[in-house]
Amino acid sequence: MAGPPPKPWPTGKAERLEPLVQRVLAPNPSPYTYTGTETYVVGAGDRVAVIDPGPDDPRHIEAILDAVGDARIAAIMCTHTHRDHSPAAAPLTERTGAPIVGCAPLVLDDSGPRADAAFDRTYAPDRVLADGEAMTGPGWTLRAVATPGHTSNHLCFALEESGALFTGDHVMGWSTSVVVPPDGDMGAYMASLDKLYAREDRVYYPAHGPQIDNPRQLVRGMIGHRRQRENQILRILNEGPHAAAEFVPRMYKGLDPGLTGAAEMSVTAHLVDLERRGMIARSGDTWTVH
Repeated sequence: MAGPPPKPWPTGKAERLEPLVQRVLAPNPSPYTYTGTETYVVGAGDRVAVIDPGPDDPRHIEAILDAVGDARIAAIMCTHTHRDHSPAAAPLTERTGAPIVGCAPLVLDDSGPRADAAFDRTYAPDRVLADGEAMTGPGWTLRAVATPGHTSNHLCFALEESGALFTGDHVMGWSTSVVVPPDGDMGAYMASLDKLYAREDRVYYPAHGPQIDNPRQLVRGMIGHRRQRENQILRILNEGPHAAAEFVPRMYKGLDPGLTGAAEMSVTAHLVDLERRGMIARSGDTWTVH
C-alpha cells in the first residue's frame, strides 16, 4: 500500500490523459480514497460520458461541468455505489438532465448491525448495464465488464476505441481493494481478477491512484498476493483456533492504525471464502482448520 504523493495534487483540474479521456480529482482524500476519487469524462465530441461522478460536493460537480464544457452529458456511469463514487450522480442529473447508467442499485439486508454505512442509498439508475452491454456516443463505446467482489454490483467499463478499462475500485493504482463481507465476496473478487487477466486491455484508469500501464502484470501480482494471504491464514490456523482480529498484526506489518478495520475485513473475507470451500470451519468468533 503506497502513501500519497507530495502535494499539490491536481484536485478540481481536468487532466487530459488521451484524446477521449479526461480525469478530474475530487476533494475527498482519506486513508481509503488515497488523494481522492477520480472522475473520468469520456468523449471528444458533442456528447460525453461521466464515469464515477464521486461525492456530492458542489466544488467537484462544478469541476466536472467545467471539464465537460459545451458538450452534453449522454450518461453518468457508476462502477458501484460506495459513497465516494455515486452520490454526485443525482445532483449532476438535476443540473444537466443526463441519465444515470451503469451498476445496479445495492440494498443490503438491514437486520442486525448496519453493514451498508459506506453505500449510497440515493442511487437510482435510469438504466442498469448487464455484462457486455454498452453505452455509445460519437466516437466512443463504453462496454460493461461485470466484476463483482469488492461489491456485488461492481462494473468496469471498457473504452473500445482506445483499449482503456475504467476499473473503479476493483483494481486501484495505489493499493489492493478492500473486500468487506457480507456484500464483498473474496471468491467473486478472485474470479473477477481472473476475468480481467484474460483480457488484453492497454491501460487501466482506476478511481483511486495513478493509471496502470502494465495491466496484466499488475493483475497477476494481485492474484498472487491474495493467494499468499490465503496461505498465511492457513499456516496461522494450523497453530490453533484464531479470531479474525488476531491475524492482522501478524499479516500486516507496519499497517496504518486507521486501516486496521479494513485489514480485519479482508481477513474475514478470506476466512468466509475458505469456509465456503470446505477448508476451514468457524465456531462462534474463532476459526479452525478441518
